[in-house]
Amino acid sequence: MTPSRPLTVATHAVHADTIALLRKWCEVDVCERPPSPAVLAARAAHASALLVFMPDRVDAPLLDACPGLRIVAGAFKGADNIDVDACTVRGVWVTVVRDRLSSSTAELAVGLIIAVAHRIREGDAAVRSGQFTGWRPALYGIGLEGTAVGIVGMGSLGRAIAHRLSGFGCRLAYADPGVAEVEGLAPRTLEELLCESRVVVLAVPLTSATDELINAERLALMPPGAVLVNVGRGSTVEEQAVVAALDAGRLAGYGADVFAVEDRSRAEAPAVISQALLDHPRNVFTPDLGSAVAEVRRDIEMRAAESILQALDGEHPAGAINSPALDAR
Repeated sequence: MTPSRPLTVATHAVHADTIALLRKWCEVDVCERPPSPAVLAARAAHASALLVFMPDRVDAPLLDACPGLRIVAGAFKGADNIDVDACTVRGVWVTVVRDRLSSSTAELAVGLIIAVAHRIREGDAAVRSGQFTGWRPALYGIGLEGTAVGIVGMGSLGRAIAHRLSGFGCRLAYADPGVAEVEGLAPRTLEELLCESRVVVLAVPLTSATDELINAERLALMPPGAVLVNVGRGSTVEEQAVVAALDAGRLAGYGADVFAVEDRSRAEAPAVISQALLDHPRNVFTPDLGSAVAEVRRDIEMRAAESILQALDGEHPAGAINSPALDAR
């Protein structure tokens, strides 16, 4: 049955404030469990708007199943899981929330650097083993003071990481072909950065240019015993090459908040995280905790909801990343 008011389908559970805002103007259908593509297509058949999240995939078949769709609002920063071109030619807006995740993700990046460099996971296990009775000359790691730290990607996230690391006394450099100069930071090519840095942090989105940007060849450039941290997207790293580098001692440890298994828009996305990657004792992993701050998540949802209301009211929605053919519907 066609709803009497515009229908918004949220693909995951959202805050009550988000629902309340949307319900002023829309019918709202919230998927309490992540829907399969077929279930989402059925629930969104009469939808005017989709509120989507990082695990979702919006492609041409889904769009064709939702002929009245006017906007896909992403409660995330990137849009590699959305076929933006397919939306554009169908007259569907695509919006994202670009500037709200950087601070919390940068904080987590620093936490992962410290956790891996100082071998906190192994230290925690040693204390919990019941065998710890006092200091021993063991588990030596890497301090940040005076250490060369390279940041790959100097967008808002990379800059936020650099800002937070500036107080640790490390020597900061960056690689980003699209950014010529950043005050206080030394620009490098990616290869130069990898050769020089004891700690490397990835803060790049997933694009055709960054897919498996850090592969076996580039890992081989890093100094023996270096640390790699990834808070951008999982598939910017070739995870099996990381396993090999760990086994060879080229990498001392890998810290990640993101994994290739999450990047479902890639045909090459693995079904699971490699057990060898999970088993390495010096790796430290978190499940997308960069955005897991209550007020941040609520704000992202509210901004996405506001963009939906703008689009349904005929306005140019905030956060739009395309210019749809508005007469296509």
